[in-house]
Amino acid sequence: MERPNWAPGDIDLERPSVARVYDYWLGGAHNFAADRAIAQKTLETMPQVRSVVLNHRAFLGRAVRYLVGAGVRQFLDLGSGIPTVGNVHEIAQTTNPDARVVYVDIDSVAVAHSRSLLTGNDRVSVLQADVRDTATVLAAPEVAEQLDFAEPIAVLMIALLHFVSDEDDPESIVGDYRDRLAPGSFLAVSHAGYDESDEVPAASREARKIYDRGVTSTTLRNRAEVTRLFKGFELVEPGVVRIPAWRPESVDDVEEFGGAFPGFAAVGRKA
Repeated sequence: MERPNWAPGDIDLERPSVARVYDYWLGGAHNFAADRAIAQKTLETMPQVRSVVLNHRAFLGRAVRYLVGAGVRQFLDLGSGIPTVGNVHEIAQTTNPDARVVYVDIDSVAVAHSRSLLTGNDRVSVLQADVRDTATVLAAPEVAEQLDFAEPIAVLMIALLHFVSDEDDPESIVGDYRDRLAPGSFLAVSHAGYDESDEVPAASREARKIYDRGVTSTTLRNRAEVTRLFKGFELVEPGVVRIPAWRPESVDDVEEFGGAFPGFAAVGRKA
């Protein structure tokens, strides 16, 4: 397979990645044949996957607009992925040109493309790191040069924590970031999952098996488990809800999904 000129030399073109499969579902062009194959196979099993991904992305936009309106001007976007329309800095800096953003992702394509797009924007930095390695992220110069931890910061974990296993202890990971934040800071999370009372469609179970085998394993969590991630934060209304139901900006934002929407979202404020 010919390597595109935007692909770093250390990338395995035959191995799908979370960021690039997600990019394909969002309609992006920074993905390889291996990413497209597994993404398309998942779509054939569960066509609603693209709608699910778009809803995570739409929540990101609503959350950032809410946070800017609440006076936040610093953002740490963990597991930021490959840039596409509606990035954090685009939304935040439209309202407040002084807003600062640090994007963090483990995928080198996501990082390389982010850096190329952000040349000349001195209020945005990009860090390649594993967000589970909280000490490395928080000590990184890219973070230190942009973010003042004495002032409120919004930590964004959008479509991220379902890739963190129970063994890796997502509550502790969130807690490490929370403990560095000043009072008045925020946490925004969207997370795949169902409630215990939900009837999980067979297509959803099969699509998850395909994805877990072909890309990486996922850990779905219910509303109570997602709520526990906000320990030390006061939940902003309406609390932990299905993703389309978090502060929809119009009736069109709440789509009929044909069953329980497979994911939750919330924003919390550190007192």
